[in-house]
Amino acid sequence: MTNKAKLDRRSFLQRAAVAGPVAAAGTLAAPAVLAQAPMVLKMQTSWGASDIWQGMAQDYADRVEAMSGGRLKIDVLPAGAVVAAFQVMDAVNDGVLDAAHSVPVYWYGKNKAASLFGTGPVFGGSATTMLSWFYEGGGKALYDELTQDIMGLDVDGYMGFPMFAQPFGWFKNEVNTVADIQGFKYRTVGLAADLLQSMGMSVAQLPGGEIVPAMERGVIDAFEFNNPSSDKDFGAHDVAKNYYLSSYHQASESFEFLFNRLTMEDLDPDLRAILIHGVEAVSTANTAKAMRRYSADLKWLQEEAGVTVHRTSSEILAGQIEAWDKLIPVLEEDPFMKKCLDSQREWVEQVTYYELMNAPDYALAYEHYFPGRLKI
Repeated sequence: MTNKAKLDRRSFLQRAAVAGPVAAAGTLAAPAVLAQAPMVLKMQTSWGASDIWQGMAQDYADRVEAMSGGRLKIDVLPAGAVVAAFQVMDAVNDGVLDAAHSVPVYWYGKNKAASLFGTGPVFGGSATTMLSWFYEGGGKALYDELTQDIMGLDVDGYMGFPMFAQPFGWFKNEVNTVADIQGFKYRTVGLAADLLQSMGMSVAQLPGGEIVPAMERGVIDAFEFNNPSSDKDFGAHDVAKNYYLSSYHQASESFEFLFNRLTMEDLDPDLRAILIHGVEAVSTANTAKAMRRYSADLKWLQEEAGVTVHRTSSEILAGQIEAWDKLIPVLEEDPFMKKCLDSQREWVEQVTYYELMNAPDYALAYEHYFPGRLKI
């Protein structure tokens, strides 16, 4: 969309907002319901219609409608309804979509710094640690600097739902050492692609809906996506039976809620606040749903689908950290990326020290009450 088109669109919305009360005053006999018609925003996700994450996006829309008293509705569309899964940033920037539900790594091809907002190096902090950095440690200002100042995009983005560390993924046979993964054609995205290529893998960056077909055609022979529920829903267990949990390749990601900046500016302040703070509300709801569904679906994969669940070996995890150590100096050649990484290191050093020092050994208590379950 051209700048003129964006301005024309904004002017139309402003004229409609001004004309609405005037028209209502001049047509007192009209049904009251006409004056209360909700504003509808078009939001597309990067997920398939049946994916659990599509339901999580709908949870957000439901909360926005409820909190606005029906004045604001969000029409939630699946990947491909308007644009491809990896194209939602462009569509929101151009005003083709009012909003999107995705992850920053999906526009990593535009600027590698996107990956730092969820799929960058792991200094010891969890996804919750890094989501807190976004809101309390300067991350949001850096995100705005990247998207609005450096890239010149008309978007406003917020993070929600700190995802559990992503599994290393699905393999046809066991992998226990760094040597075991050499030469694998592997699906991942973002800086994880750079990381695992440096460890000897050949990487393809694919949307979730393309993973299983790619396995079936032999385009890839191992993959990760994100979680047991999404993996179960798209049939990961039909093409591989060894599922490796725990990894440092993507251990701190959150959803990205993207909005067109002109759309946001044209909303009444209370509706704009509902969109922003609704991200915080659904973050809690998504976390609770993920805990229930992910754990139940992991159990189903083990007991009904014949999947063997492993923890990624300490050798492979150590190899990932060593690979990050080599990649970070290369990333820091870019001044903006160095500024982000410095900010994240400072945050993690302070916050995770408290988190780790304060946390009791939950595994010790779990093993006491459920002996033998962990098998680690």
